[in-house]
Amino acid sequence: MSEYKWCHGPYCHTHRTQDRIRGSKGSKVLRTRKIKQWGTDSFYSYFCSQHCYNEFANKYAQQVIRIAPRNEPLETRIEDPVREKHTHNYSFGEHTYYTTTIKKIDTSME
Repeated sequence: MSEYKWCHGPYCHTHRTQDRIRGSKGSKVLRTRKIKQWGTDSFYSYFCSQHCYNEFANKYAQQVIRIAPRNEPLETRIEDPVREKHTHNYSFGEHTYYTTTIKKIDTSME
């Protein structure tokens, strides 16, 4: 397997940056970037930048979703959340009182 792969960004070869310019005087071209392989199989192994990844995702999102459509929602079981009620009383002067009640739902997974 090659140590490098070419960026899969559909417009990578059109971005005008110094490292993409190739060729001799009078016959210059913009070339897709090479990507060094790091062993992990993440999207960093296929795209030279976040920008190229976003361009790929925007162009091919519908085709990717047709490969594995989601027709039902995914669900994860959790324990029932604990509801706590906190009441705080505030007073300003002798005759003005404010009461604030906060209902908090514990969303921790522990």
